[in-house]
Amino acid sequence: MPPRLGIVIPCYNEEPVLPETHRQLTILLDELLAEQRITADSRVYFVDDGSRDATWSQIEHFSKLDPRFGGIKLSRNCGHQRALLAGLMTAEGDVLVSLDADLQDDPRAIKGMLDAHADGNDIVFGVRNSRDTDTAFKRLTAQGFYRLMITMGVEVVFDHADYRLMSRRAIENLRNYEEVNLFLRGIIPQIGFKTAKVHYARSERFAGESKYPLRKMLAFAADGITSFSVVPLRFISGLGLATCLLSLTMAAWVIFGALFAGQVVPGWASTVVPMYFLGGIQLLSIGVLGEYVAKAYLETKRRPRYFIDKVL
Repeated sequence: MPPRLGIVIPCYNEEPVLPETHRQLTILLDELLAEQRITADSRVYFVDDGSRDATWSQIEHFSKLDPRFGGIKLSRNCGHQRALLAGLMTAEGDVLVSLDADLQDDPRAIKGMLDAHADGNDIVFGVRNSRDTDTAFKRLTAQGFYRLMITMGVEVVFDHADYRLMSRRAIENLRNYEEVNLFLRGIIPQIGFKTAKVHYARSERFAGESKYPLRKMLAFAADGITSFSVVPLRFISGLGLATCLLSLTMAAWVIFGALFAGQVVPGWASTVVPMYFLGGIQLLSIGVLGEYVAKAYLETKRRPRYFIDKVL
């Protein structure tokens, strides 16, 4: 029996691109059904993450035209990761595929994911085989993001965003992760089970604006690191030890100069420079510690991660 497929697509102000996304997914569903690779009740779930444009109106229109297209409307904007989780926890299907609405990730790669799932893989990661369409700056920062995460000990798949297939068994195990600070790219590899990769060519955004400018990418990286890695805390410990050793070395040098050389270096530098140096390290350390304390604070409150307003 072919699986029942559910495609989850988070949307935030995606009015310009949604008609083309709907068109391409309609063709894809028709092809998969004709090839008997999915069941007739397979569906697409658009998750409206509190959009301020006509995104939800378009979703309602698609749902009236074709029952294979549904919608999940969140009560407010909760962010991409929470909107994606809301869709995964609500959508029905034997296998669920998460896909962004901007069409940069080729929807036709779903065929390869279904093949990999048929081979016994519970999780199939969509991996970009090139970034030729990205600017040099975007390519440098994106690849630097993945390298930084891996260096910090976060288990992520290089050049994989949130384009993946998950079996129903994997989805049900994902429910056990209840943290408020979501970083699905780091959570899902921890589920385990048999995994595979499907490579595809990344395209330019079809329409609209990117929802991940540099500022959000940096915040996203910080969330991922502090949610999954203690390396920054250990770095602070190592930095503190190195600073202590440097201070002891400077103290020994001053004592040696006073006892054997008969002089010390005059001037303000020997006082002011170490003071500013140590002050900068302390402020940096307090900032990193504060980030971890904030994460713990948010987790202990156990507030709901999202509220669903409507389901089509």
